Amino acid sequence: MWLVTFALRRPLTILVLALAILAGSALAIRRMPADIFPSLGVPVIYVVQPFGGMSPSQMEGQLVGYYEYHFLYINGIEHIESQSIQGMAMLKLYFHPGTDIAQALAQVTAMAFRATAFMPTGTLPPFIVRFDVGSVPVGQLVFSSDKRSGGEIQDLALFKVRPLLSTLPGVSAPPPSGGTVRMIVAYVDPDRLRAYSLSTDEVATAIARSNLTLPAGNVRIGDLTTIASTNAMVASPKELEKLPLKSGPGPSVLLRDVGRVEDSGDVVSNVALVNGRDTVYMPLTKLPDASTLDVVSNIRGALPRMRALVPDDIQINFEFDQSVYVKNSIRGLVTEGVLGALLTALTVLGFLRSWRSALIVVVTIPLSILSAVIALNLVGQTINIMTLSGLALAVGILVDEATVAIENIHTHLALGKLAGRAVVDAMREVMQPRLLAMLCILAVFIPTFFLVGISRALFPPLALAVGFSMIASYLISTTLVPVMSARLFRGWPAEVHAEGPTWVSRFYDGYGRLVDGVIRMRWVALGVYLGLCGAGLLVTRQLGTELFPRVDTGQFQMRIRAPAGTRLERTTDIVRGVDKAIRDEVGAGAVHMTLANIGNPQWTFPVNAVYVFNSGPQDAVLLTALEEGSKHPPLAQLEETLRHKLKEEYPDVAFSFEAGDIVSQVLNFGAPTPIQLSVSGKSLADARAFTNRIMTGLRGIPELRDIQIPIALDYPTLEVNIDRERA
Repeated sequence: MWLVTFALRRPLTILVLALAILAGSALAIRRMPADIFPSLGVPVIYVVQPFGGMSPSQMEGQLVGYYEYHFLYINGIEHIESQSIQGMAMLKLYFHPGTDIAQALAQVTAMAFRATAFMPTGTLPPFIVRFDVGSVPVGQLVFSSDKRSGGEIQDLALFKVRPLLSTLPGVSAPPPSGGTVRMIVAYVDPDRLRAYSLSTDEVATAIARSNLTLPAGNVRIGDLTTIASTNAMVASPKELEKLPLKSGPGPSVLLRDVGRVEDSGDVVSNVALVNGRDTVYMPLTKLPDASTLDVVSNIRGALPRMRALVPDDIQINFEFDQSVYVKNSIRGLVTEGVLGALLTALTVLGFLRSWRSALIVVVTIPLSILSAVIALNLVGQTINIMTLSGLALAVGILVDEATVAIENIHTHLALGKLAGRAVVDAMREVMQPRLLAMLCILAVFIPTFFLVGISRALFPPLALAVGFSMIASYLISTTLVPVMSARLFRGWPAEVHAEGPTWVSRFYDGYGRLVDGVIRMRWVALGVYLGLCGAGLLVTRQLGTELFPRVDTGQFQMRIRAPAGTRLERTTDIVRGVDKAIRDEVGAGAVHMTLANIGNPQWTFPVNAVYVFNSGPQDAVLLTALEEGSKHPPLAQLEETLRHKLKEEYPDVAFSFEAGDIVSQVLNFGAPTPIQLSVSGKSLADARAFTNRIMTGLRGIPELRDIQIPIALDYPTLEVNIDRERA
C-alpha cells in the first residue's frame, strides 16, 4: 500500500518515471538486435581440409582420423561429425552449451596444427570457421554479365567485391561459387615430350625452379643504397615459354618446344546457374550475434559501392532476402499487439462507459510493454519472434491489472466518495488479489527455465517477456493508475453507473441468471464439461505436432542427386531440365529466380562446403523464389506435385526438398532435413544392409517424404595397379 501512498504524494515523480520509460525504451529498441529467433547457444566449429586428388577413403584414413583423435583433447566437445569426399574433408565440432567458444576455437587451431604433422607431405593448413546454427544465409549476392566469362566475373567478385563485404559489420562472405578459378596453365604435347624424352613432372619442376620469389636485398653504390630487383619471377605468362627444360650438349629444349602457356582457368568442378544461365554468386551469412535486419540493411546500403568497383556490364543483385520474413513477422506481431490494446480499450469503454477509464487502461498497456523491452535489453535479449510473442501474449493478461483497479475505483466513486479517498480505498482492496494473480501467472512460466535442447533457447525469452511485462503492469497499476485516476476523476460527478437499465446492466443480470442455473444443475454442467474435454482429447490425437507451423515464404530448396559418378556437364543439363519443369508447373511468370549450385567446391575454396555441401559432380542444390503476390499452389502441394512429375521424367535421379527458409534452417540446427538417422558399425556392408531395412520400414510411414541415403556408396572407380619393379 505504501506504493499507492507514495505515488499520490509525489505525482510528478511518477510522471517523470513514465517519461523516462518512454525515452529509455526508445534507446533500447534502437540498440537491441532484431532477428527471427533468439541465440540458440549451440556453438559449432567447422574444420575443412582440402587435398587435391585424394580419394574419400584416403581422406578419411590419412587426414580425418588424425583430426578426430586430436580434437578429443579439446574441452567441451559434445560430438564430432565428419564427411569425406574426393579432395576434401569437413569436420563439424559440436560443443556443449555454455562453452567458451573463443577458448575452444584457440584449442581447435592448436590441435589442428599438431594433427597436420602426422599427415602426408603437402597437406595444407585447414580452414577453421565458427558457424553456429543461427549463422544461416541471409541472402545471395548474384553476379551476371552478358559480355564477360565466368572466370572474369569470379576474379572481380573475389578480389574487388569480397574485400568490401568483409568490412561490413556482422557479414560473413565466403569465396564465390561458380565460374572458373583463374590459373596459369601449361599445355604440353605428349608426342613432343616423348620425342625429347621428357615427362610432365620434369616440366613442372622446371617451371617451379625457374620462376622463384627471391629476396634480392640491397646494393650500395657510392653514396646510395639501392633496392635490387631481379627477373627471377617472370613478368607475364608468355615468358614461361622461354624456360629451359633440358640443357647440355646440343640445343636447349624450351617450354615452347613442347607446348604453350596461357592465362586460363582451373578444371571446372563447380557450376552456378541463375535462371538456367551460368553465373557467379556468394551466399552472405550473418555472424552468430548479429541482427538479420541490420546485416541486410548494411548489405543493401553497400550495393552502390560494390557496383562502382566492377565494370558497368556486370550486374550485382541481392536475392533470396531472408530479412523479409523477419520484417513481416515483427510487423505482424506488433500489429496484433496494437489491435489487442485498442480492442481492450473499446471493451473497457463499453462496460465502464467512461472515456477517462479507457484512457487510463490504454496508457498502462504501452508503458508496461516498453518497460518490459527495457528489462529484456538489460538481460541481453533481442527483438525476435519469441520475445514479441511474449509481449503480444501479455497484452491480454496485463490489461487485467489496470482494469480491476479502475473498476473498483468506479465502485467507490459510485458510493459518493471524493476521488482521492475512492482511489485509496479501492487500491487497498485489490492490492493483494492483484499481487496473487501476478505471482500465479509468473509461476506458470518458471518451468520453461528447466527445459533442455532447442526449447531451452526458445521459450525462456518468451517467459521473460511475459514476466517483465506483468511485473511492470503491476507496478504501473499501483502507481500511475492511482495518480491518473485522482487527477481525471477529481470533481467528476458520481454518475459512474447511470440511472436506469442499460445493456451492461442487462448483461450482468443475464449472466447472473445463467450462473444461478448452472449451479442448480451442476451435475449436468459437469457432465457437459467432461464430454467436451473427452471430445477435445479425441480431436487432439488427430492433430500433428510441430514446434513451429510451416510458413509459405514463396521459397523452396531442392536437392538433386544424379547417379553416382555422373559428369558435371550431365548434372548441369539435368538441373536445367528441372528448372524448366518447375516453370512449366507454376507458370514462367510466377518464378522470380532460380539459383543452382552444382558439383563440389573448387579445391582452392573448400570453405564453401560449409554453406553448400555437395558430395560430387552428381549433386546439385536448386533454390527457387516465386514472385511475391503470384498465384501459385501452396508450397507443400507444389513440392508433392514436383516429386511425382520429376520422378517420371528422371527415374534414375533422386530428388528431395530441404529447408529453404530461415525458420526451417535454424530449427533444423543447420541440417538440410528435420530428421536425420546415423547408422554406424564395424562393417560398411553390414551397416548399409541394416540401413536399407530401416528405410523400408520408414517408407511405410505416410507422413515421411524423401527417404534416401545422402552419400554416394556406389561411386564408380578405376583401379590403377602399379608394377613397383618396373616403376
